[in-house]
Amino acid sequence: MFRQTLIKLPTRGVSTRAFSTTVRAMAAGDTGSPPKTGGQGDAFQQRERANEDYAIRRREQEKLLELRKKINEQQDHLKKLSDHIDELTKEQGGEKN
Repeated sequence: MFRQTLIKLPTRGVSTRAFSTTVRAMAAGDTGSPPKTGGQGDAFQQRERANEDYAIRRREQEKLLELRKKINEQQDHLKKLSDHIDELTKEQGGEKN
């Protein structure tokens, strides 16, 4: 009778999985975990934040340089157009020069 109960036990709801995994959670004080006080964080976080800020500033500087270049090109184009208009008005004698 005891042998029969041992044979029946493993078939009842026993998981066939050999191991289980858990979600990785960061404990207080681990590298990369947020500080309790909401302060600066550890050196790794500060360095990562500094690198991200540097990359953002570089992208913004590149965008500003492109915009300045476009503005200069447009100003040159407007200058050429105004010179052309002045030449046309001189040829037609529309203005006293």
